[in-house]
Amino acid sequence: MVHIIGGGLAGSEAAWQAASLGVSVVLHEMRPVVPTAVHQTDRLAELVCSNSFRGDKLDNAVGLLKEEMRRLDSLVMRVADRVRVPAGAALAVDRHEFAAGVTAAITEHPRITIDRREISEIPAPSPGEVWIIATGPLTSASLSQDIARFVGSEHLAFFDAISPIVLAETIDMTKVFRQSRWDRSLRGKLSDKNGTGLAPQGLSPLSPSEAEMLTQEHRRDPGRDAGEATKPIQDPATGDGDYLNCPFTKDEYEAFHAAIVTAEKAEVHDFDTTKFFEGCLPIEVMAHRGLNTLRFGPMKGSGLTDPRTGRWPYAVVQLRQDTLAGDHFSLVGFQTQLKWGEQARVLKMIPGLEHAEFVRFGMIHRNTYINGPTTLRDTWQTRARADLFFAGQVSGVEGYVESASSGLIAGRNAARLALGLETIAPPRTTAIGALAHYVSHADPAHYQPTNITFGIMPPLEKPPKSRQERATATSARALDDLAAWVGAPQPVQS
Repeated sequence: MVHIIGGGLAGSEAAWQAASLGVSVVLHEMRPVVPTAVHQTDRLAELVCSNSFRGDKLDNAVGLLKEEMRRLDSLVMRVADRVRVPAGAALAVDRHEFAAGVTAAITEHPRITIDRREISEIPAPSPGEVWIIATGPLTSASLSQDIARFVGSEHLAFFDAISPIVLAETIDMTKVFRQSRWDRSLRGKLSDKNGTGLAPQGLSPLSPSEAEMLTQEHRRDPGRDAGEATKPIQDPATGDGDYLNCPFTKDEYEAFHAAIVTAEKAEVHDFDTTKFFEGCLPIEVMAHRGLNTLRFGPMKGSGLTDPRTGRWPYAVVQLRQDTLAGDHFSLVGFQTQLKWGEQARVLKMIPGLEHAEFVRFGMIHRNTYINGPTTLRDTWQTRARADLFFAGQVSGVEGYVESASSGLIAGRNAARLALGLETIAPPRTTAIGALAHYVSHADPAHYQPTNITFGIMPPLEKPPKSRQERATATSARALDDLAAWVGAPQPVQS
């Protein structure tokens, strides 16, 4: 029997994987009996932050991780692919349909039972039972205290922020234009232009022209006006692309920046002593770092051509479709801790959002995680108890896909343990294996959560000079090694 505490992305994936291997599973989810500060429903795998799973091509590490998960029969990826919404070269989903799909799959599985109550402490070892803690960053206070006692130290933590969502019908479409950055498509053509052998999976790498465009962008003089990059003018209403873009002039941007840095922020307990995750900084934190930080971050105009001017905007805010119906759009990279009244005032300074109605304002919450290198093995088992696993953000990974991938391996290994088989870790040359190795082997004195990157994977023996070619070669090696690992004979526990 496998018990899983927490019905988020990691817990739901772990339950699916264990049950698929023939093991009975009890998934313990405290909602709605015990609510959290940010969840709005009782559904499993509810997405409380962005609706984006980030890049979905094999030229980036998270795209590789997704493809590995697909090949390992991931429930999260199966549902995400079914309810995806337009998002350029990224994978984004209708958050409501996604949670409903995962909940239905788990509820209907004959070997999975859902227990709607809080588990307030780590259960003691019991013969025939294996436990996975996948409670996420919002672990209940009582269980969090018991986890701290188990790992022998206080939790580490950082603050995470959530982006606002706007009602589509209130966007002034005369002021925005539709385009994906660099005109990159959702999935790409089913052809193998670069000879990588990866395109048959439907995940095309950057084309040579796209790679050259990116190279030219990096070579551009930082002081050069973004408006010098031009493209043939087109009608905004007929533009292609998956994002709505709100373009700023220089004066509009500087006024917007000034409004952000002077706006009143929400009070957060322990704010001065707890860090933000660098990959999800609130806009006001970035704004305080300098006038141009936002303009070269989430508000960069490169690769986007305003059809009214034929130029890249001085700055831009992108809106990404949040539902299949297209009635909600989220502000990309606009996590914020501003007070709601201030958000209503400041965000309406964005061109096209002057009369916007917000379905949800941004908010901030505290993410708690354990120090993985001192606690975990690369199988996601704890070093102190072989029958106890951690998975998801509480284990020290960051991101939806990374959390689900840890649950995938933890669920498989928990099932293997219950069946009398040895637990196994994926090869380090795979994205899913590299993440497990990082969490269990990083420097514990300076441990911080990480997204998957090619940087934590072993280098190629003979790496190509081109970064693009290195990325595709790394992905090709990973998928080959994953296939060999899946097909290898599985050891029996002695």
